[in-house]
Amino acid sequence: MILTPPAIAPVAEKHPQTDDHHGHTRTDNYAWLRDEHWREVMRDPAALSPAIKAYLDAENAYTDATMAPVAALRETLFAEMKGRIKEEDASVPSPDGPYAYYLRYAQGSQYAIFCRKKGHTEEILIDGNREAEGEAYFRIGDVDHAPNHDLVAWSADRKGSEYFTIRIRDAATGKDLDDEVPDTSGGIAWDAFGKSFLYVQLDEEHRPLKVFRHVVGTPASADTLVYEEKDHGFYVGVGRTQSGDYLLIDTHDHQTSEVRIVPADAPETPPRLVAPREHGVEYDIEHDADRARFLILTNLGIAEDFKIMEAPVTAPERANWSDVVEHRPGTLVLSHVAYRHHHARLERRDGLSRIVIRNLADDAEHEIAFAEEAYDLNLSSGYEYDTTRTRFSYNSMTTPSEVYDYDMGTRTRTLMKRQEVPSGHNPDDYETRRIYATASDGEQVPISLLYRKETKLDGSAPCLLYGYGSYGISIPASFSVTGLSLVDRGFVYAIAHIRGGKEKGYRWYSDGKLMKKRNTFTDYIAAGEHLAKEGFTSRGNIIGHGGSAGGMLMGAAANMAPDLFMGLIAEVPFVDVMATMLDASLPLTPPEWHEWGNPIEDKEAYEYMASYSPYDNVRPQTYPHIFALGGLTDPRVTYWEPAKWAAKLRALRTDKNLTLLRINMEAGHGGAPGRFERLKEVALVYAFALAVTEKV
Repeated sequence: MILTPPAIAPVAEKHPQTDDHHGHTRTDNYAWLRDEHWREVMRDPAALSPAIKAYLDAENAYTDATMAPVAALRETLFAEMKGRIKEEDASVPSPDGPYAYYLRYAQGSQYAIFCRKKGHTEEILIDGNREAEGEAYFRIGDVDHAPNHDLVAWSADRKGSEYFTIRIRDAATGKDLDDEVPDTSGGIAWDAFGKSFLYVQLDEEHRPLKVFRHVVGTPASADTLVYEEKDHGFYVGVGRTQSGDYLLIDTHDHQTSEVRIVPADAPETPPRLVAPREHGVEYDIEHDADRARFLILTNLGIAEDFKIMEAPVTAPERANWSDVVEHRPGTLVLSHVAYRHHHARLERRDGLSRIVIRNLADDAEHEIAFAEEAYDLNLSSGYEYDTTRTRFSYNSMTTPSEVYDYDMGTRTRTLMKRQEVPSGHNPDDYETRRIYATASDGEQVPISLLYRKETKLDGSAPCLLYGYGSYGISIPASFSVTGLSLVDRGFVYAIAHIRGGKEKGYRWYSDGKLMKKRNTFTDYIAAGEHLAKEGFTSRGNIIGHGGSAGGMLMGAAANMAPDLFMGLIAEVPFVDVMATMLDASLPLTPPEWHEWGNPIEDKEAYEYMASYSPYDNVRPQTYPHIFALGGLTDPRVTYWEPAKWAAKLRALRTDKNLTLLRINMEAGHGGAPGRFERLKEVALVYAFALAVTEKV
């Protein structure tokens, strides 16, 4: 193998700490890597303990030295990926009254420039590149113009810790007002007059629990508390209906939600609750102004795959809800948007998405048809309400993205933009397929494949097998400018659509959470075994890849089926599941109990979680090559999770395979925010995959 680590790898000191729950004692030798002042570190990375910093620096240096032989390959991969991006590019403008809003990138720029046009005259609203000057980290959260178009509220995170500060820019002068609202989740919801907006403040545990109203021209200290969520297991967000008539306060965990409304033209009005939370019932609302009703997407009753209901604006209580689109098992309604004359919804059936348009005058429906199967389809609402136009984007693993405007009245579509690949791309050179693996309990697990047509499917090809499988998030089989660099070097690129996502409906999600979580891992292993059995690759020639909860998947797969993989890439991996779910002070822990279980109060949940928690199940055995990556200011998966995991793996593994750890000391959960810096991170992990499979 071309990778040559230094003779001595970093060795983390052992300082055993124990805890007792439900008659079980856990011992953690590396708990000291969790800085006791981690909250301060989120705001100021310089506050990190010198001992912890020294250890992380040593791990980063070890990884850099190990990866040094593929430095040229990394540069080549980066150049290839960058060459597939049109550097000077722009989104399709979205009309809103006299203006059309869009973002664009300049040649060589890292960050988006937010603009608008009136006729052919461009106005630059927010230039991310200028705002990022001198910053080690910079990420824009939201850019939202006021309804009267005079002001633009925008939020930015400058540490990677997802504490966003909101500023207000005068669109005419291009200068920010004195207003500054710190420590927010980033979202903004303007009132009807552009005089105030709602936002969510994060507390010291990074939890979005309080909604405030900020009046333009006043200090943040004078902001009015509009709503406070008392249950720390719920999070709060803000938004607006498409009609613009109502501001929305959404309170939710992973399986229960409730919505409060505030008239946008009377923002001082106390929020009105639509329907109180009921355990297991989710809903969100849209406003049908002409018929004075709310259209409600919900799983109320037995509607596992969701349905559309209605309720009068004057009496939106649950007792007044009635069906508009009945529940159809196996057809998952993903999202919806209400316009003045039409209602559009995005659905998924048999793993494929479709868009359905309903005429609100007569309730007649039609689907937007496609000449081929739409593997990745997204519906975009835009800014306007009184319009017959909606927008969608479509792509597949071989077909770059296409953006269409669709007239819901005439049923005609107009191609607005086709993604350009400057270095060239011929879809006919590639094969994309959907196959199915049989899980241990007989379920059929979809796998999306991409490979070059000349790739031999005799078991000799290495495979990168991507997986996630949590929170109901479905991984689309979409076009990737990065994955082609592996495919063009002989890889089979595969996505395992495992339980825990919603690719096959809501049941696919519920069968991969809580006390059924192990299905996620066994589905993924079954996918790898099927790919080997069918000759797409072979055992021991697979590179597993996942991030966040997908990183947990990598850790579980490493413990359960190490011989199936040549290597595993785990980005910001949620691997220390037991310790995190036992610590109610961490930002995400209380809301996550509905996804994983509460091991503090539930012995059965504790014991089940202990059976798969990747960090807790590392033991003396052989492991594939492992590359773990994290971010120092990550509030979602804290840096010490991958750090502890790597330390324990290196101490216990019985082979000489690689254990590499890289902690980005200037970023959080999303890694590097700039579009080219992110490509460099992808080039790093792909160079690892190519090196360990000897495809350099």
